[in-house]
Amino acid sequence: MSGPSLVILAAGRARRYGGVKQLAPVGLHGEGVIDLIASDAYAAGFDDIVIVINPDTGPEIQEHVAKNWPKGRRVSFTHQTELRGTVSAVLAAEDSLDLTQPFGVSNADDLYGRESFLHLGQHLATSANNCLVGFELERALVGELPVSRGTCVVVNGHLTEIVERRNVSATLEGYFADDGLEPAILHPQTTVSMNLWGFQPGILPLMHKSVEQHDFEKEKEIQLSTFVGQILHRTPLRFDVIITKSRCIGVTHADDLPLAQILVREEIEAGERPEFAFVN
Repeated sequence: MSGPSLVILAAGRARRYGGVKQLAPVGLHGEGVIDLIASDAYAAGFDDIVIVINPDTGPEIQEHVAKNWPKGRRVSFTHQTELRGTVSAVLAAEDSLDLTQPFGVSNADDLYGRESFLHLGQHLATSANNCLVGFELERALVGELPVSRGTCVVVNGHLTEIVERRNVSATLEGYFADDGLEPAILHPQTTVSMNLWGFQPGILPLMHKSVEQHDFEKEKEIQLSTFVGQILHRTPLRFDVIITKSRCIGVTHADDLPLAQILVREEIEAGERPEFAFVN
């Protein structure tokens, strides 16, 4: 039996980073973020990778993958032409998926750690529930510049609420969300979503409905965290939360790159990932 598919969301324009951050050289030998993500996914048993790209930066990503990834692996590309958020990005990959099987979803600019992918792959192989890999807030921030994080309420291992918090940063007073919501100070162990999901195929019709009903004039994008938060109390679908102690190493701003490189080097030295992303 083949392993599950992973949808990597690589269609973002990376305006805050100022370049193709999916290819940001975080690896010890210059490997890009997306290279290490694929390496971790393959090690966890994912058998097929679908990369969602945009028409502008997509060709560079395609060229990079063709040049650097192992031959013989199943990799396909699909385009998100209108950048309407991560829900529509997942739907852009629908025609490339086996709609009888569950699938994973990840960002293309976050390193989740091998352990996180192993847990996700195991859940997809053994459970009929959707799932989210949840990270501790203090282990999901890199650098000092503000970012967005989906904060989660977890009861008996299940997701009961998820709220997108914006302008989250580490301050002397603690982890502060400058978005007008309460609480403004977030606990360091707050469970947050970093967009590492496991979905059953039955989620796709609900995504279509959400996009059809969304007012894109009012809000230009609809994100997975928002979508899941909306359906939690409207459907019988259950989202298991897999809490991980892994660090999520994200590259949101160009200033994050040096620290991300240091953190990846530390993972290699600790034996948590191999020195090379791929061994051809």
